[in-house]
Amino acid sequence: MTIAINDKKIKILNGETLLEAAMRSGCEIPTLCYAKNAVHKSSCMVCAVKNKPNGQIIPSCTTYPTEGMAIETDSEEVRQIRTLSLELLLSDHRADCEAPCSTVCPKGLDVERMLRYYDSGLLEKSYMLVSEAFSLPENSCNACKAPCEKACRRGSVDRAVSIRDIIRKVAAMSFSTCVNRELSNAETDRYTFQSRLGRFSTGEKERLMRTVYTPSRCLHCACSGRAKCKLRAYATAYGIKRPRYESSSALPVMSKQSVSENLWFEPAKCIRCGLCVYNSKNGFTFRDRGFGMSVILPEENRENVGEKLAALCPTGAIWGNDE
Repeated sequence: MTIAINDKKIKILNGETLLEAAMRSGCEIPTLCYAKNAVHKSSCMVCAVKNKPNGQIIPSCTTYPTEGMAIETDSEEVRQIRTLSLELLLSDHRADCEAPCSTVCPKGLDVERMLRYYDSGLLEKSYMLVSEAFSLPENSCNACKAPCEKACRRGSVDRAVSIRDIIRKVAAMSFSTCVNRELSNAETDRYTFQSRLGRFSTGEKERLMRTVYTPSRCLHCACSGRAKCKLRAYATAYGIKRPRYESSSALPVMSKQSVSENLWFEPAKCIRCGLCVYNSKNGFTFRDRGFGMSVILPEENRENVGEKLAALCPTGAIWGNDE
């Protein structure tokens, strides 16, 4: 069988979907609920395409070609459908892509990452980040008005992290000044999508005050899975800079569940694509139906979840300590 994809005749291989045929022909189609060689079901509609003969908008990841199809993969109408799908998914995704303290630092220091190393006892790595940003021994924090502390999310819970004092403490340590480029401060491009948590609820503030006891007191609100987040990458590619809709998720923000020693699950970042459910046996599962549906991991199922599952998650809801 042969169909047309963007007016190009494509011979269909046995058992392949429209998405697979399009990708084989060189067309790039975004998708969040599909992963190669993994069990999946259509849910995100980010892979939407149009069949011109009947005008139908269809999910390419689960639709099999039929005779007479003429598929559009990148028309303005298709892009609008994908953009709407992304915006709706983002309304259910509660996360800070980057920590506010890092985005406002005039020297480009990844403050949250520096504090993460500090809290983990990796003081040399923390020092390396500070030394690159400030060209030590000169410490630009001494004359700074500390926008990082004004932006600190901990300040809305009780009081802001004393970021400048910690930077001064780290800067005073004695380590080699040779900067490891793997730890370089990666400036966030102003065109990159930025997700914002918004305000904490009273209950969230109380929980965070009770449960976060890091040495620095930092909440570590930057998304640990942001480097591999397909949702953020596609939002950026489709020109979305900020969420269009207010968050509709009722899931508790910054609440994570330990899956294994090196794996974590953060439900508030989940878009319910189902990849973790369909590809774990007696592991993740759905709870409830409709708008109230959520993905959960029953405590007794933790031992059935392998760390490779993190690679399937398109949003950083499942992430490993090495990310």
